[in-house]
Amino acid sequence: KSVLFGGYQHNIDKKGRVFIPAKLREELGEEFYICRSIFGKPCLCVYSQAEWDKLVGQISTLPNTKSNDLKRFLYDGTFTVGFDSQGRILIPAVLREYSCLTDEAHIIGMASNLEIWNNELWAKENEKYTPEAIASIVEELNF
Repeated sequence: KSVLFGGYQHNIDKKGRVFIPAKLREELGEEFYICRSIFGKPCLCVYSQAEWDKLVGQISTLPNTKSNDLKRFLYDGTFTVGFDSQGRILIPAVLREYSCLTDEAHIIGMASNLEIWNNELWAKENEKYTPEAIASIVEELNF
């Protein structure tokens, strides 16, 4: 299994479609899932079938009350998508609205999934990733 990585800027057309680079498309397969992030970030996440199945399996290990709350949030805004002939995906309007996506998107490979960000929100988030902040995280790796 290979890893999704890289950062890409792409326009969103008037119909809500965004281009996904070929190397990322290969990893996602024919049909995959797009949803709101469950990691406290105002972005969207895209999962291959295999990664989605892992996530759903992990959610089922939570106590019922917590897993049901998470399922309500996650499943209410999850859509199955695929690529058109030009390598684009249609981001449903409700998800574009949730993540403030209008005319441009920043797409990030996060190893097991993609994140799709509004450019301004990504720029603000990215300010946190100073060399010092990253170094303090790397220290925990005992690298």
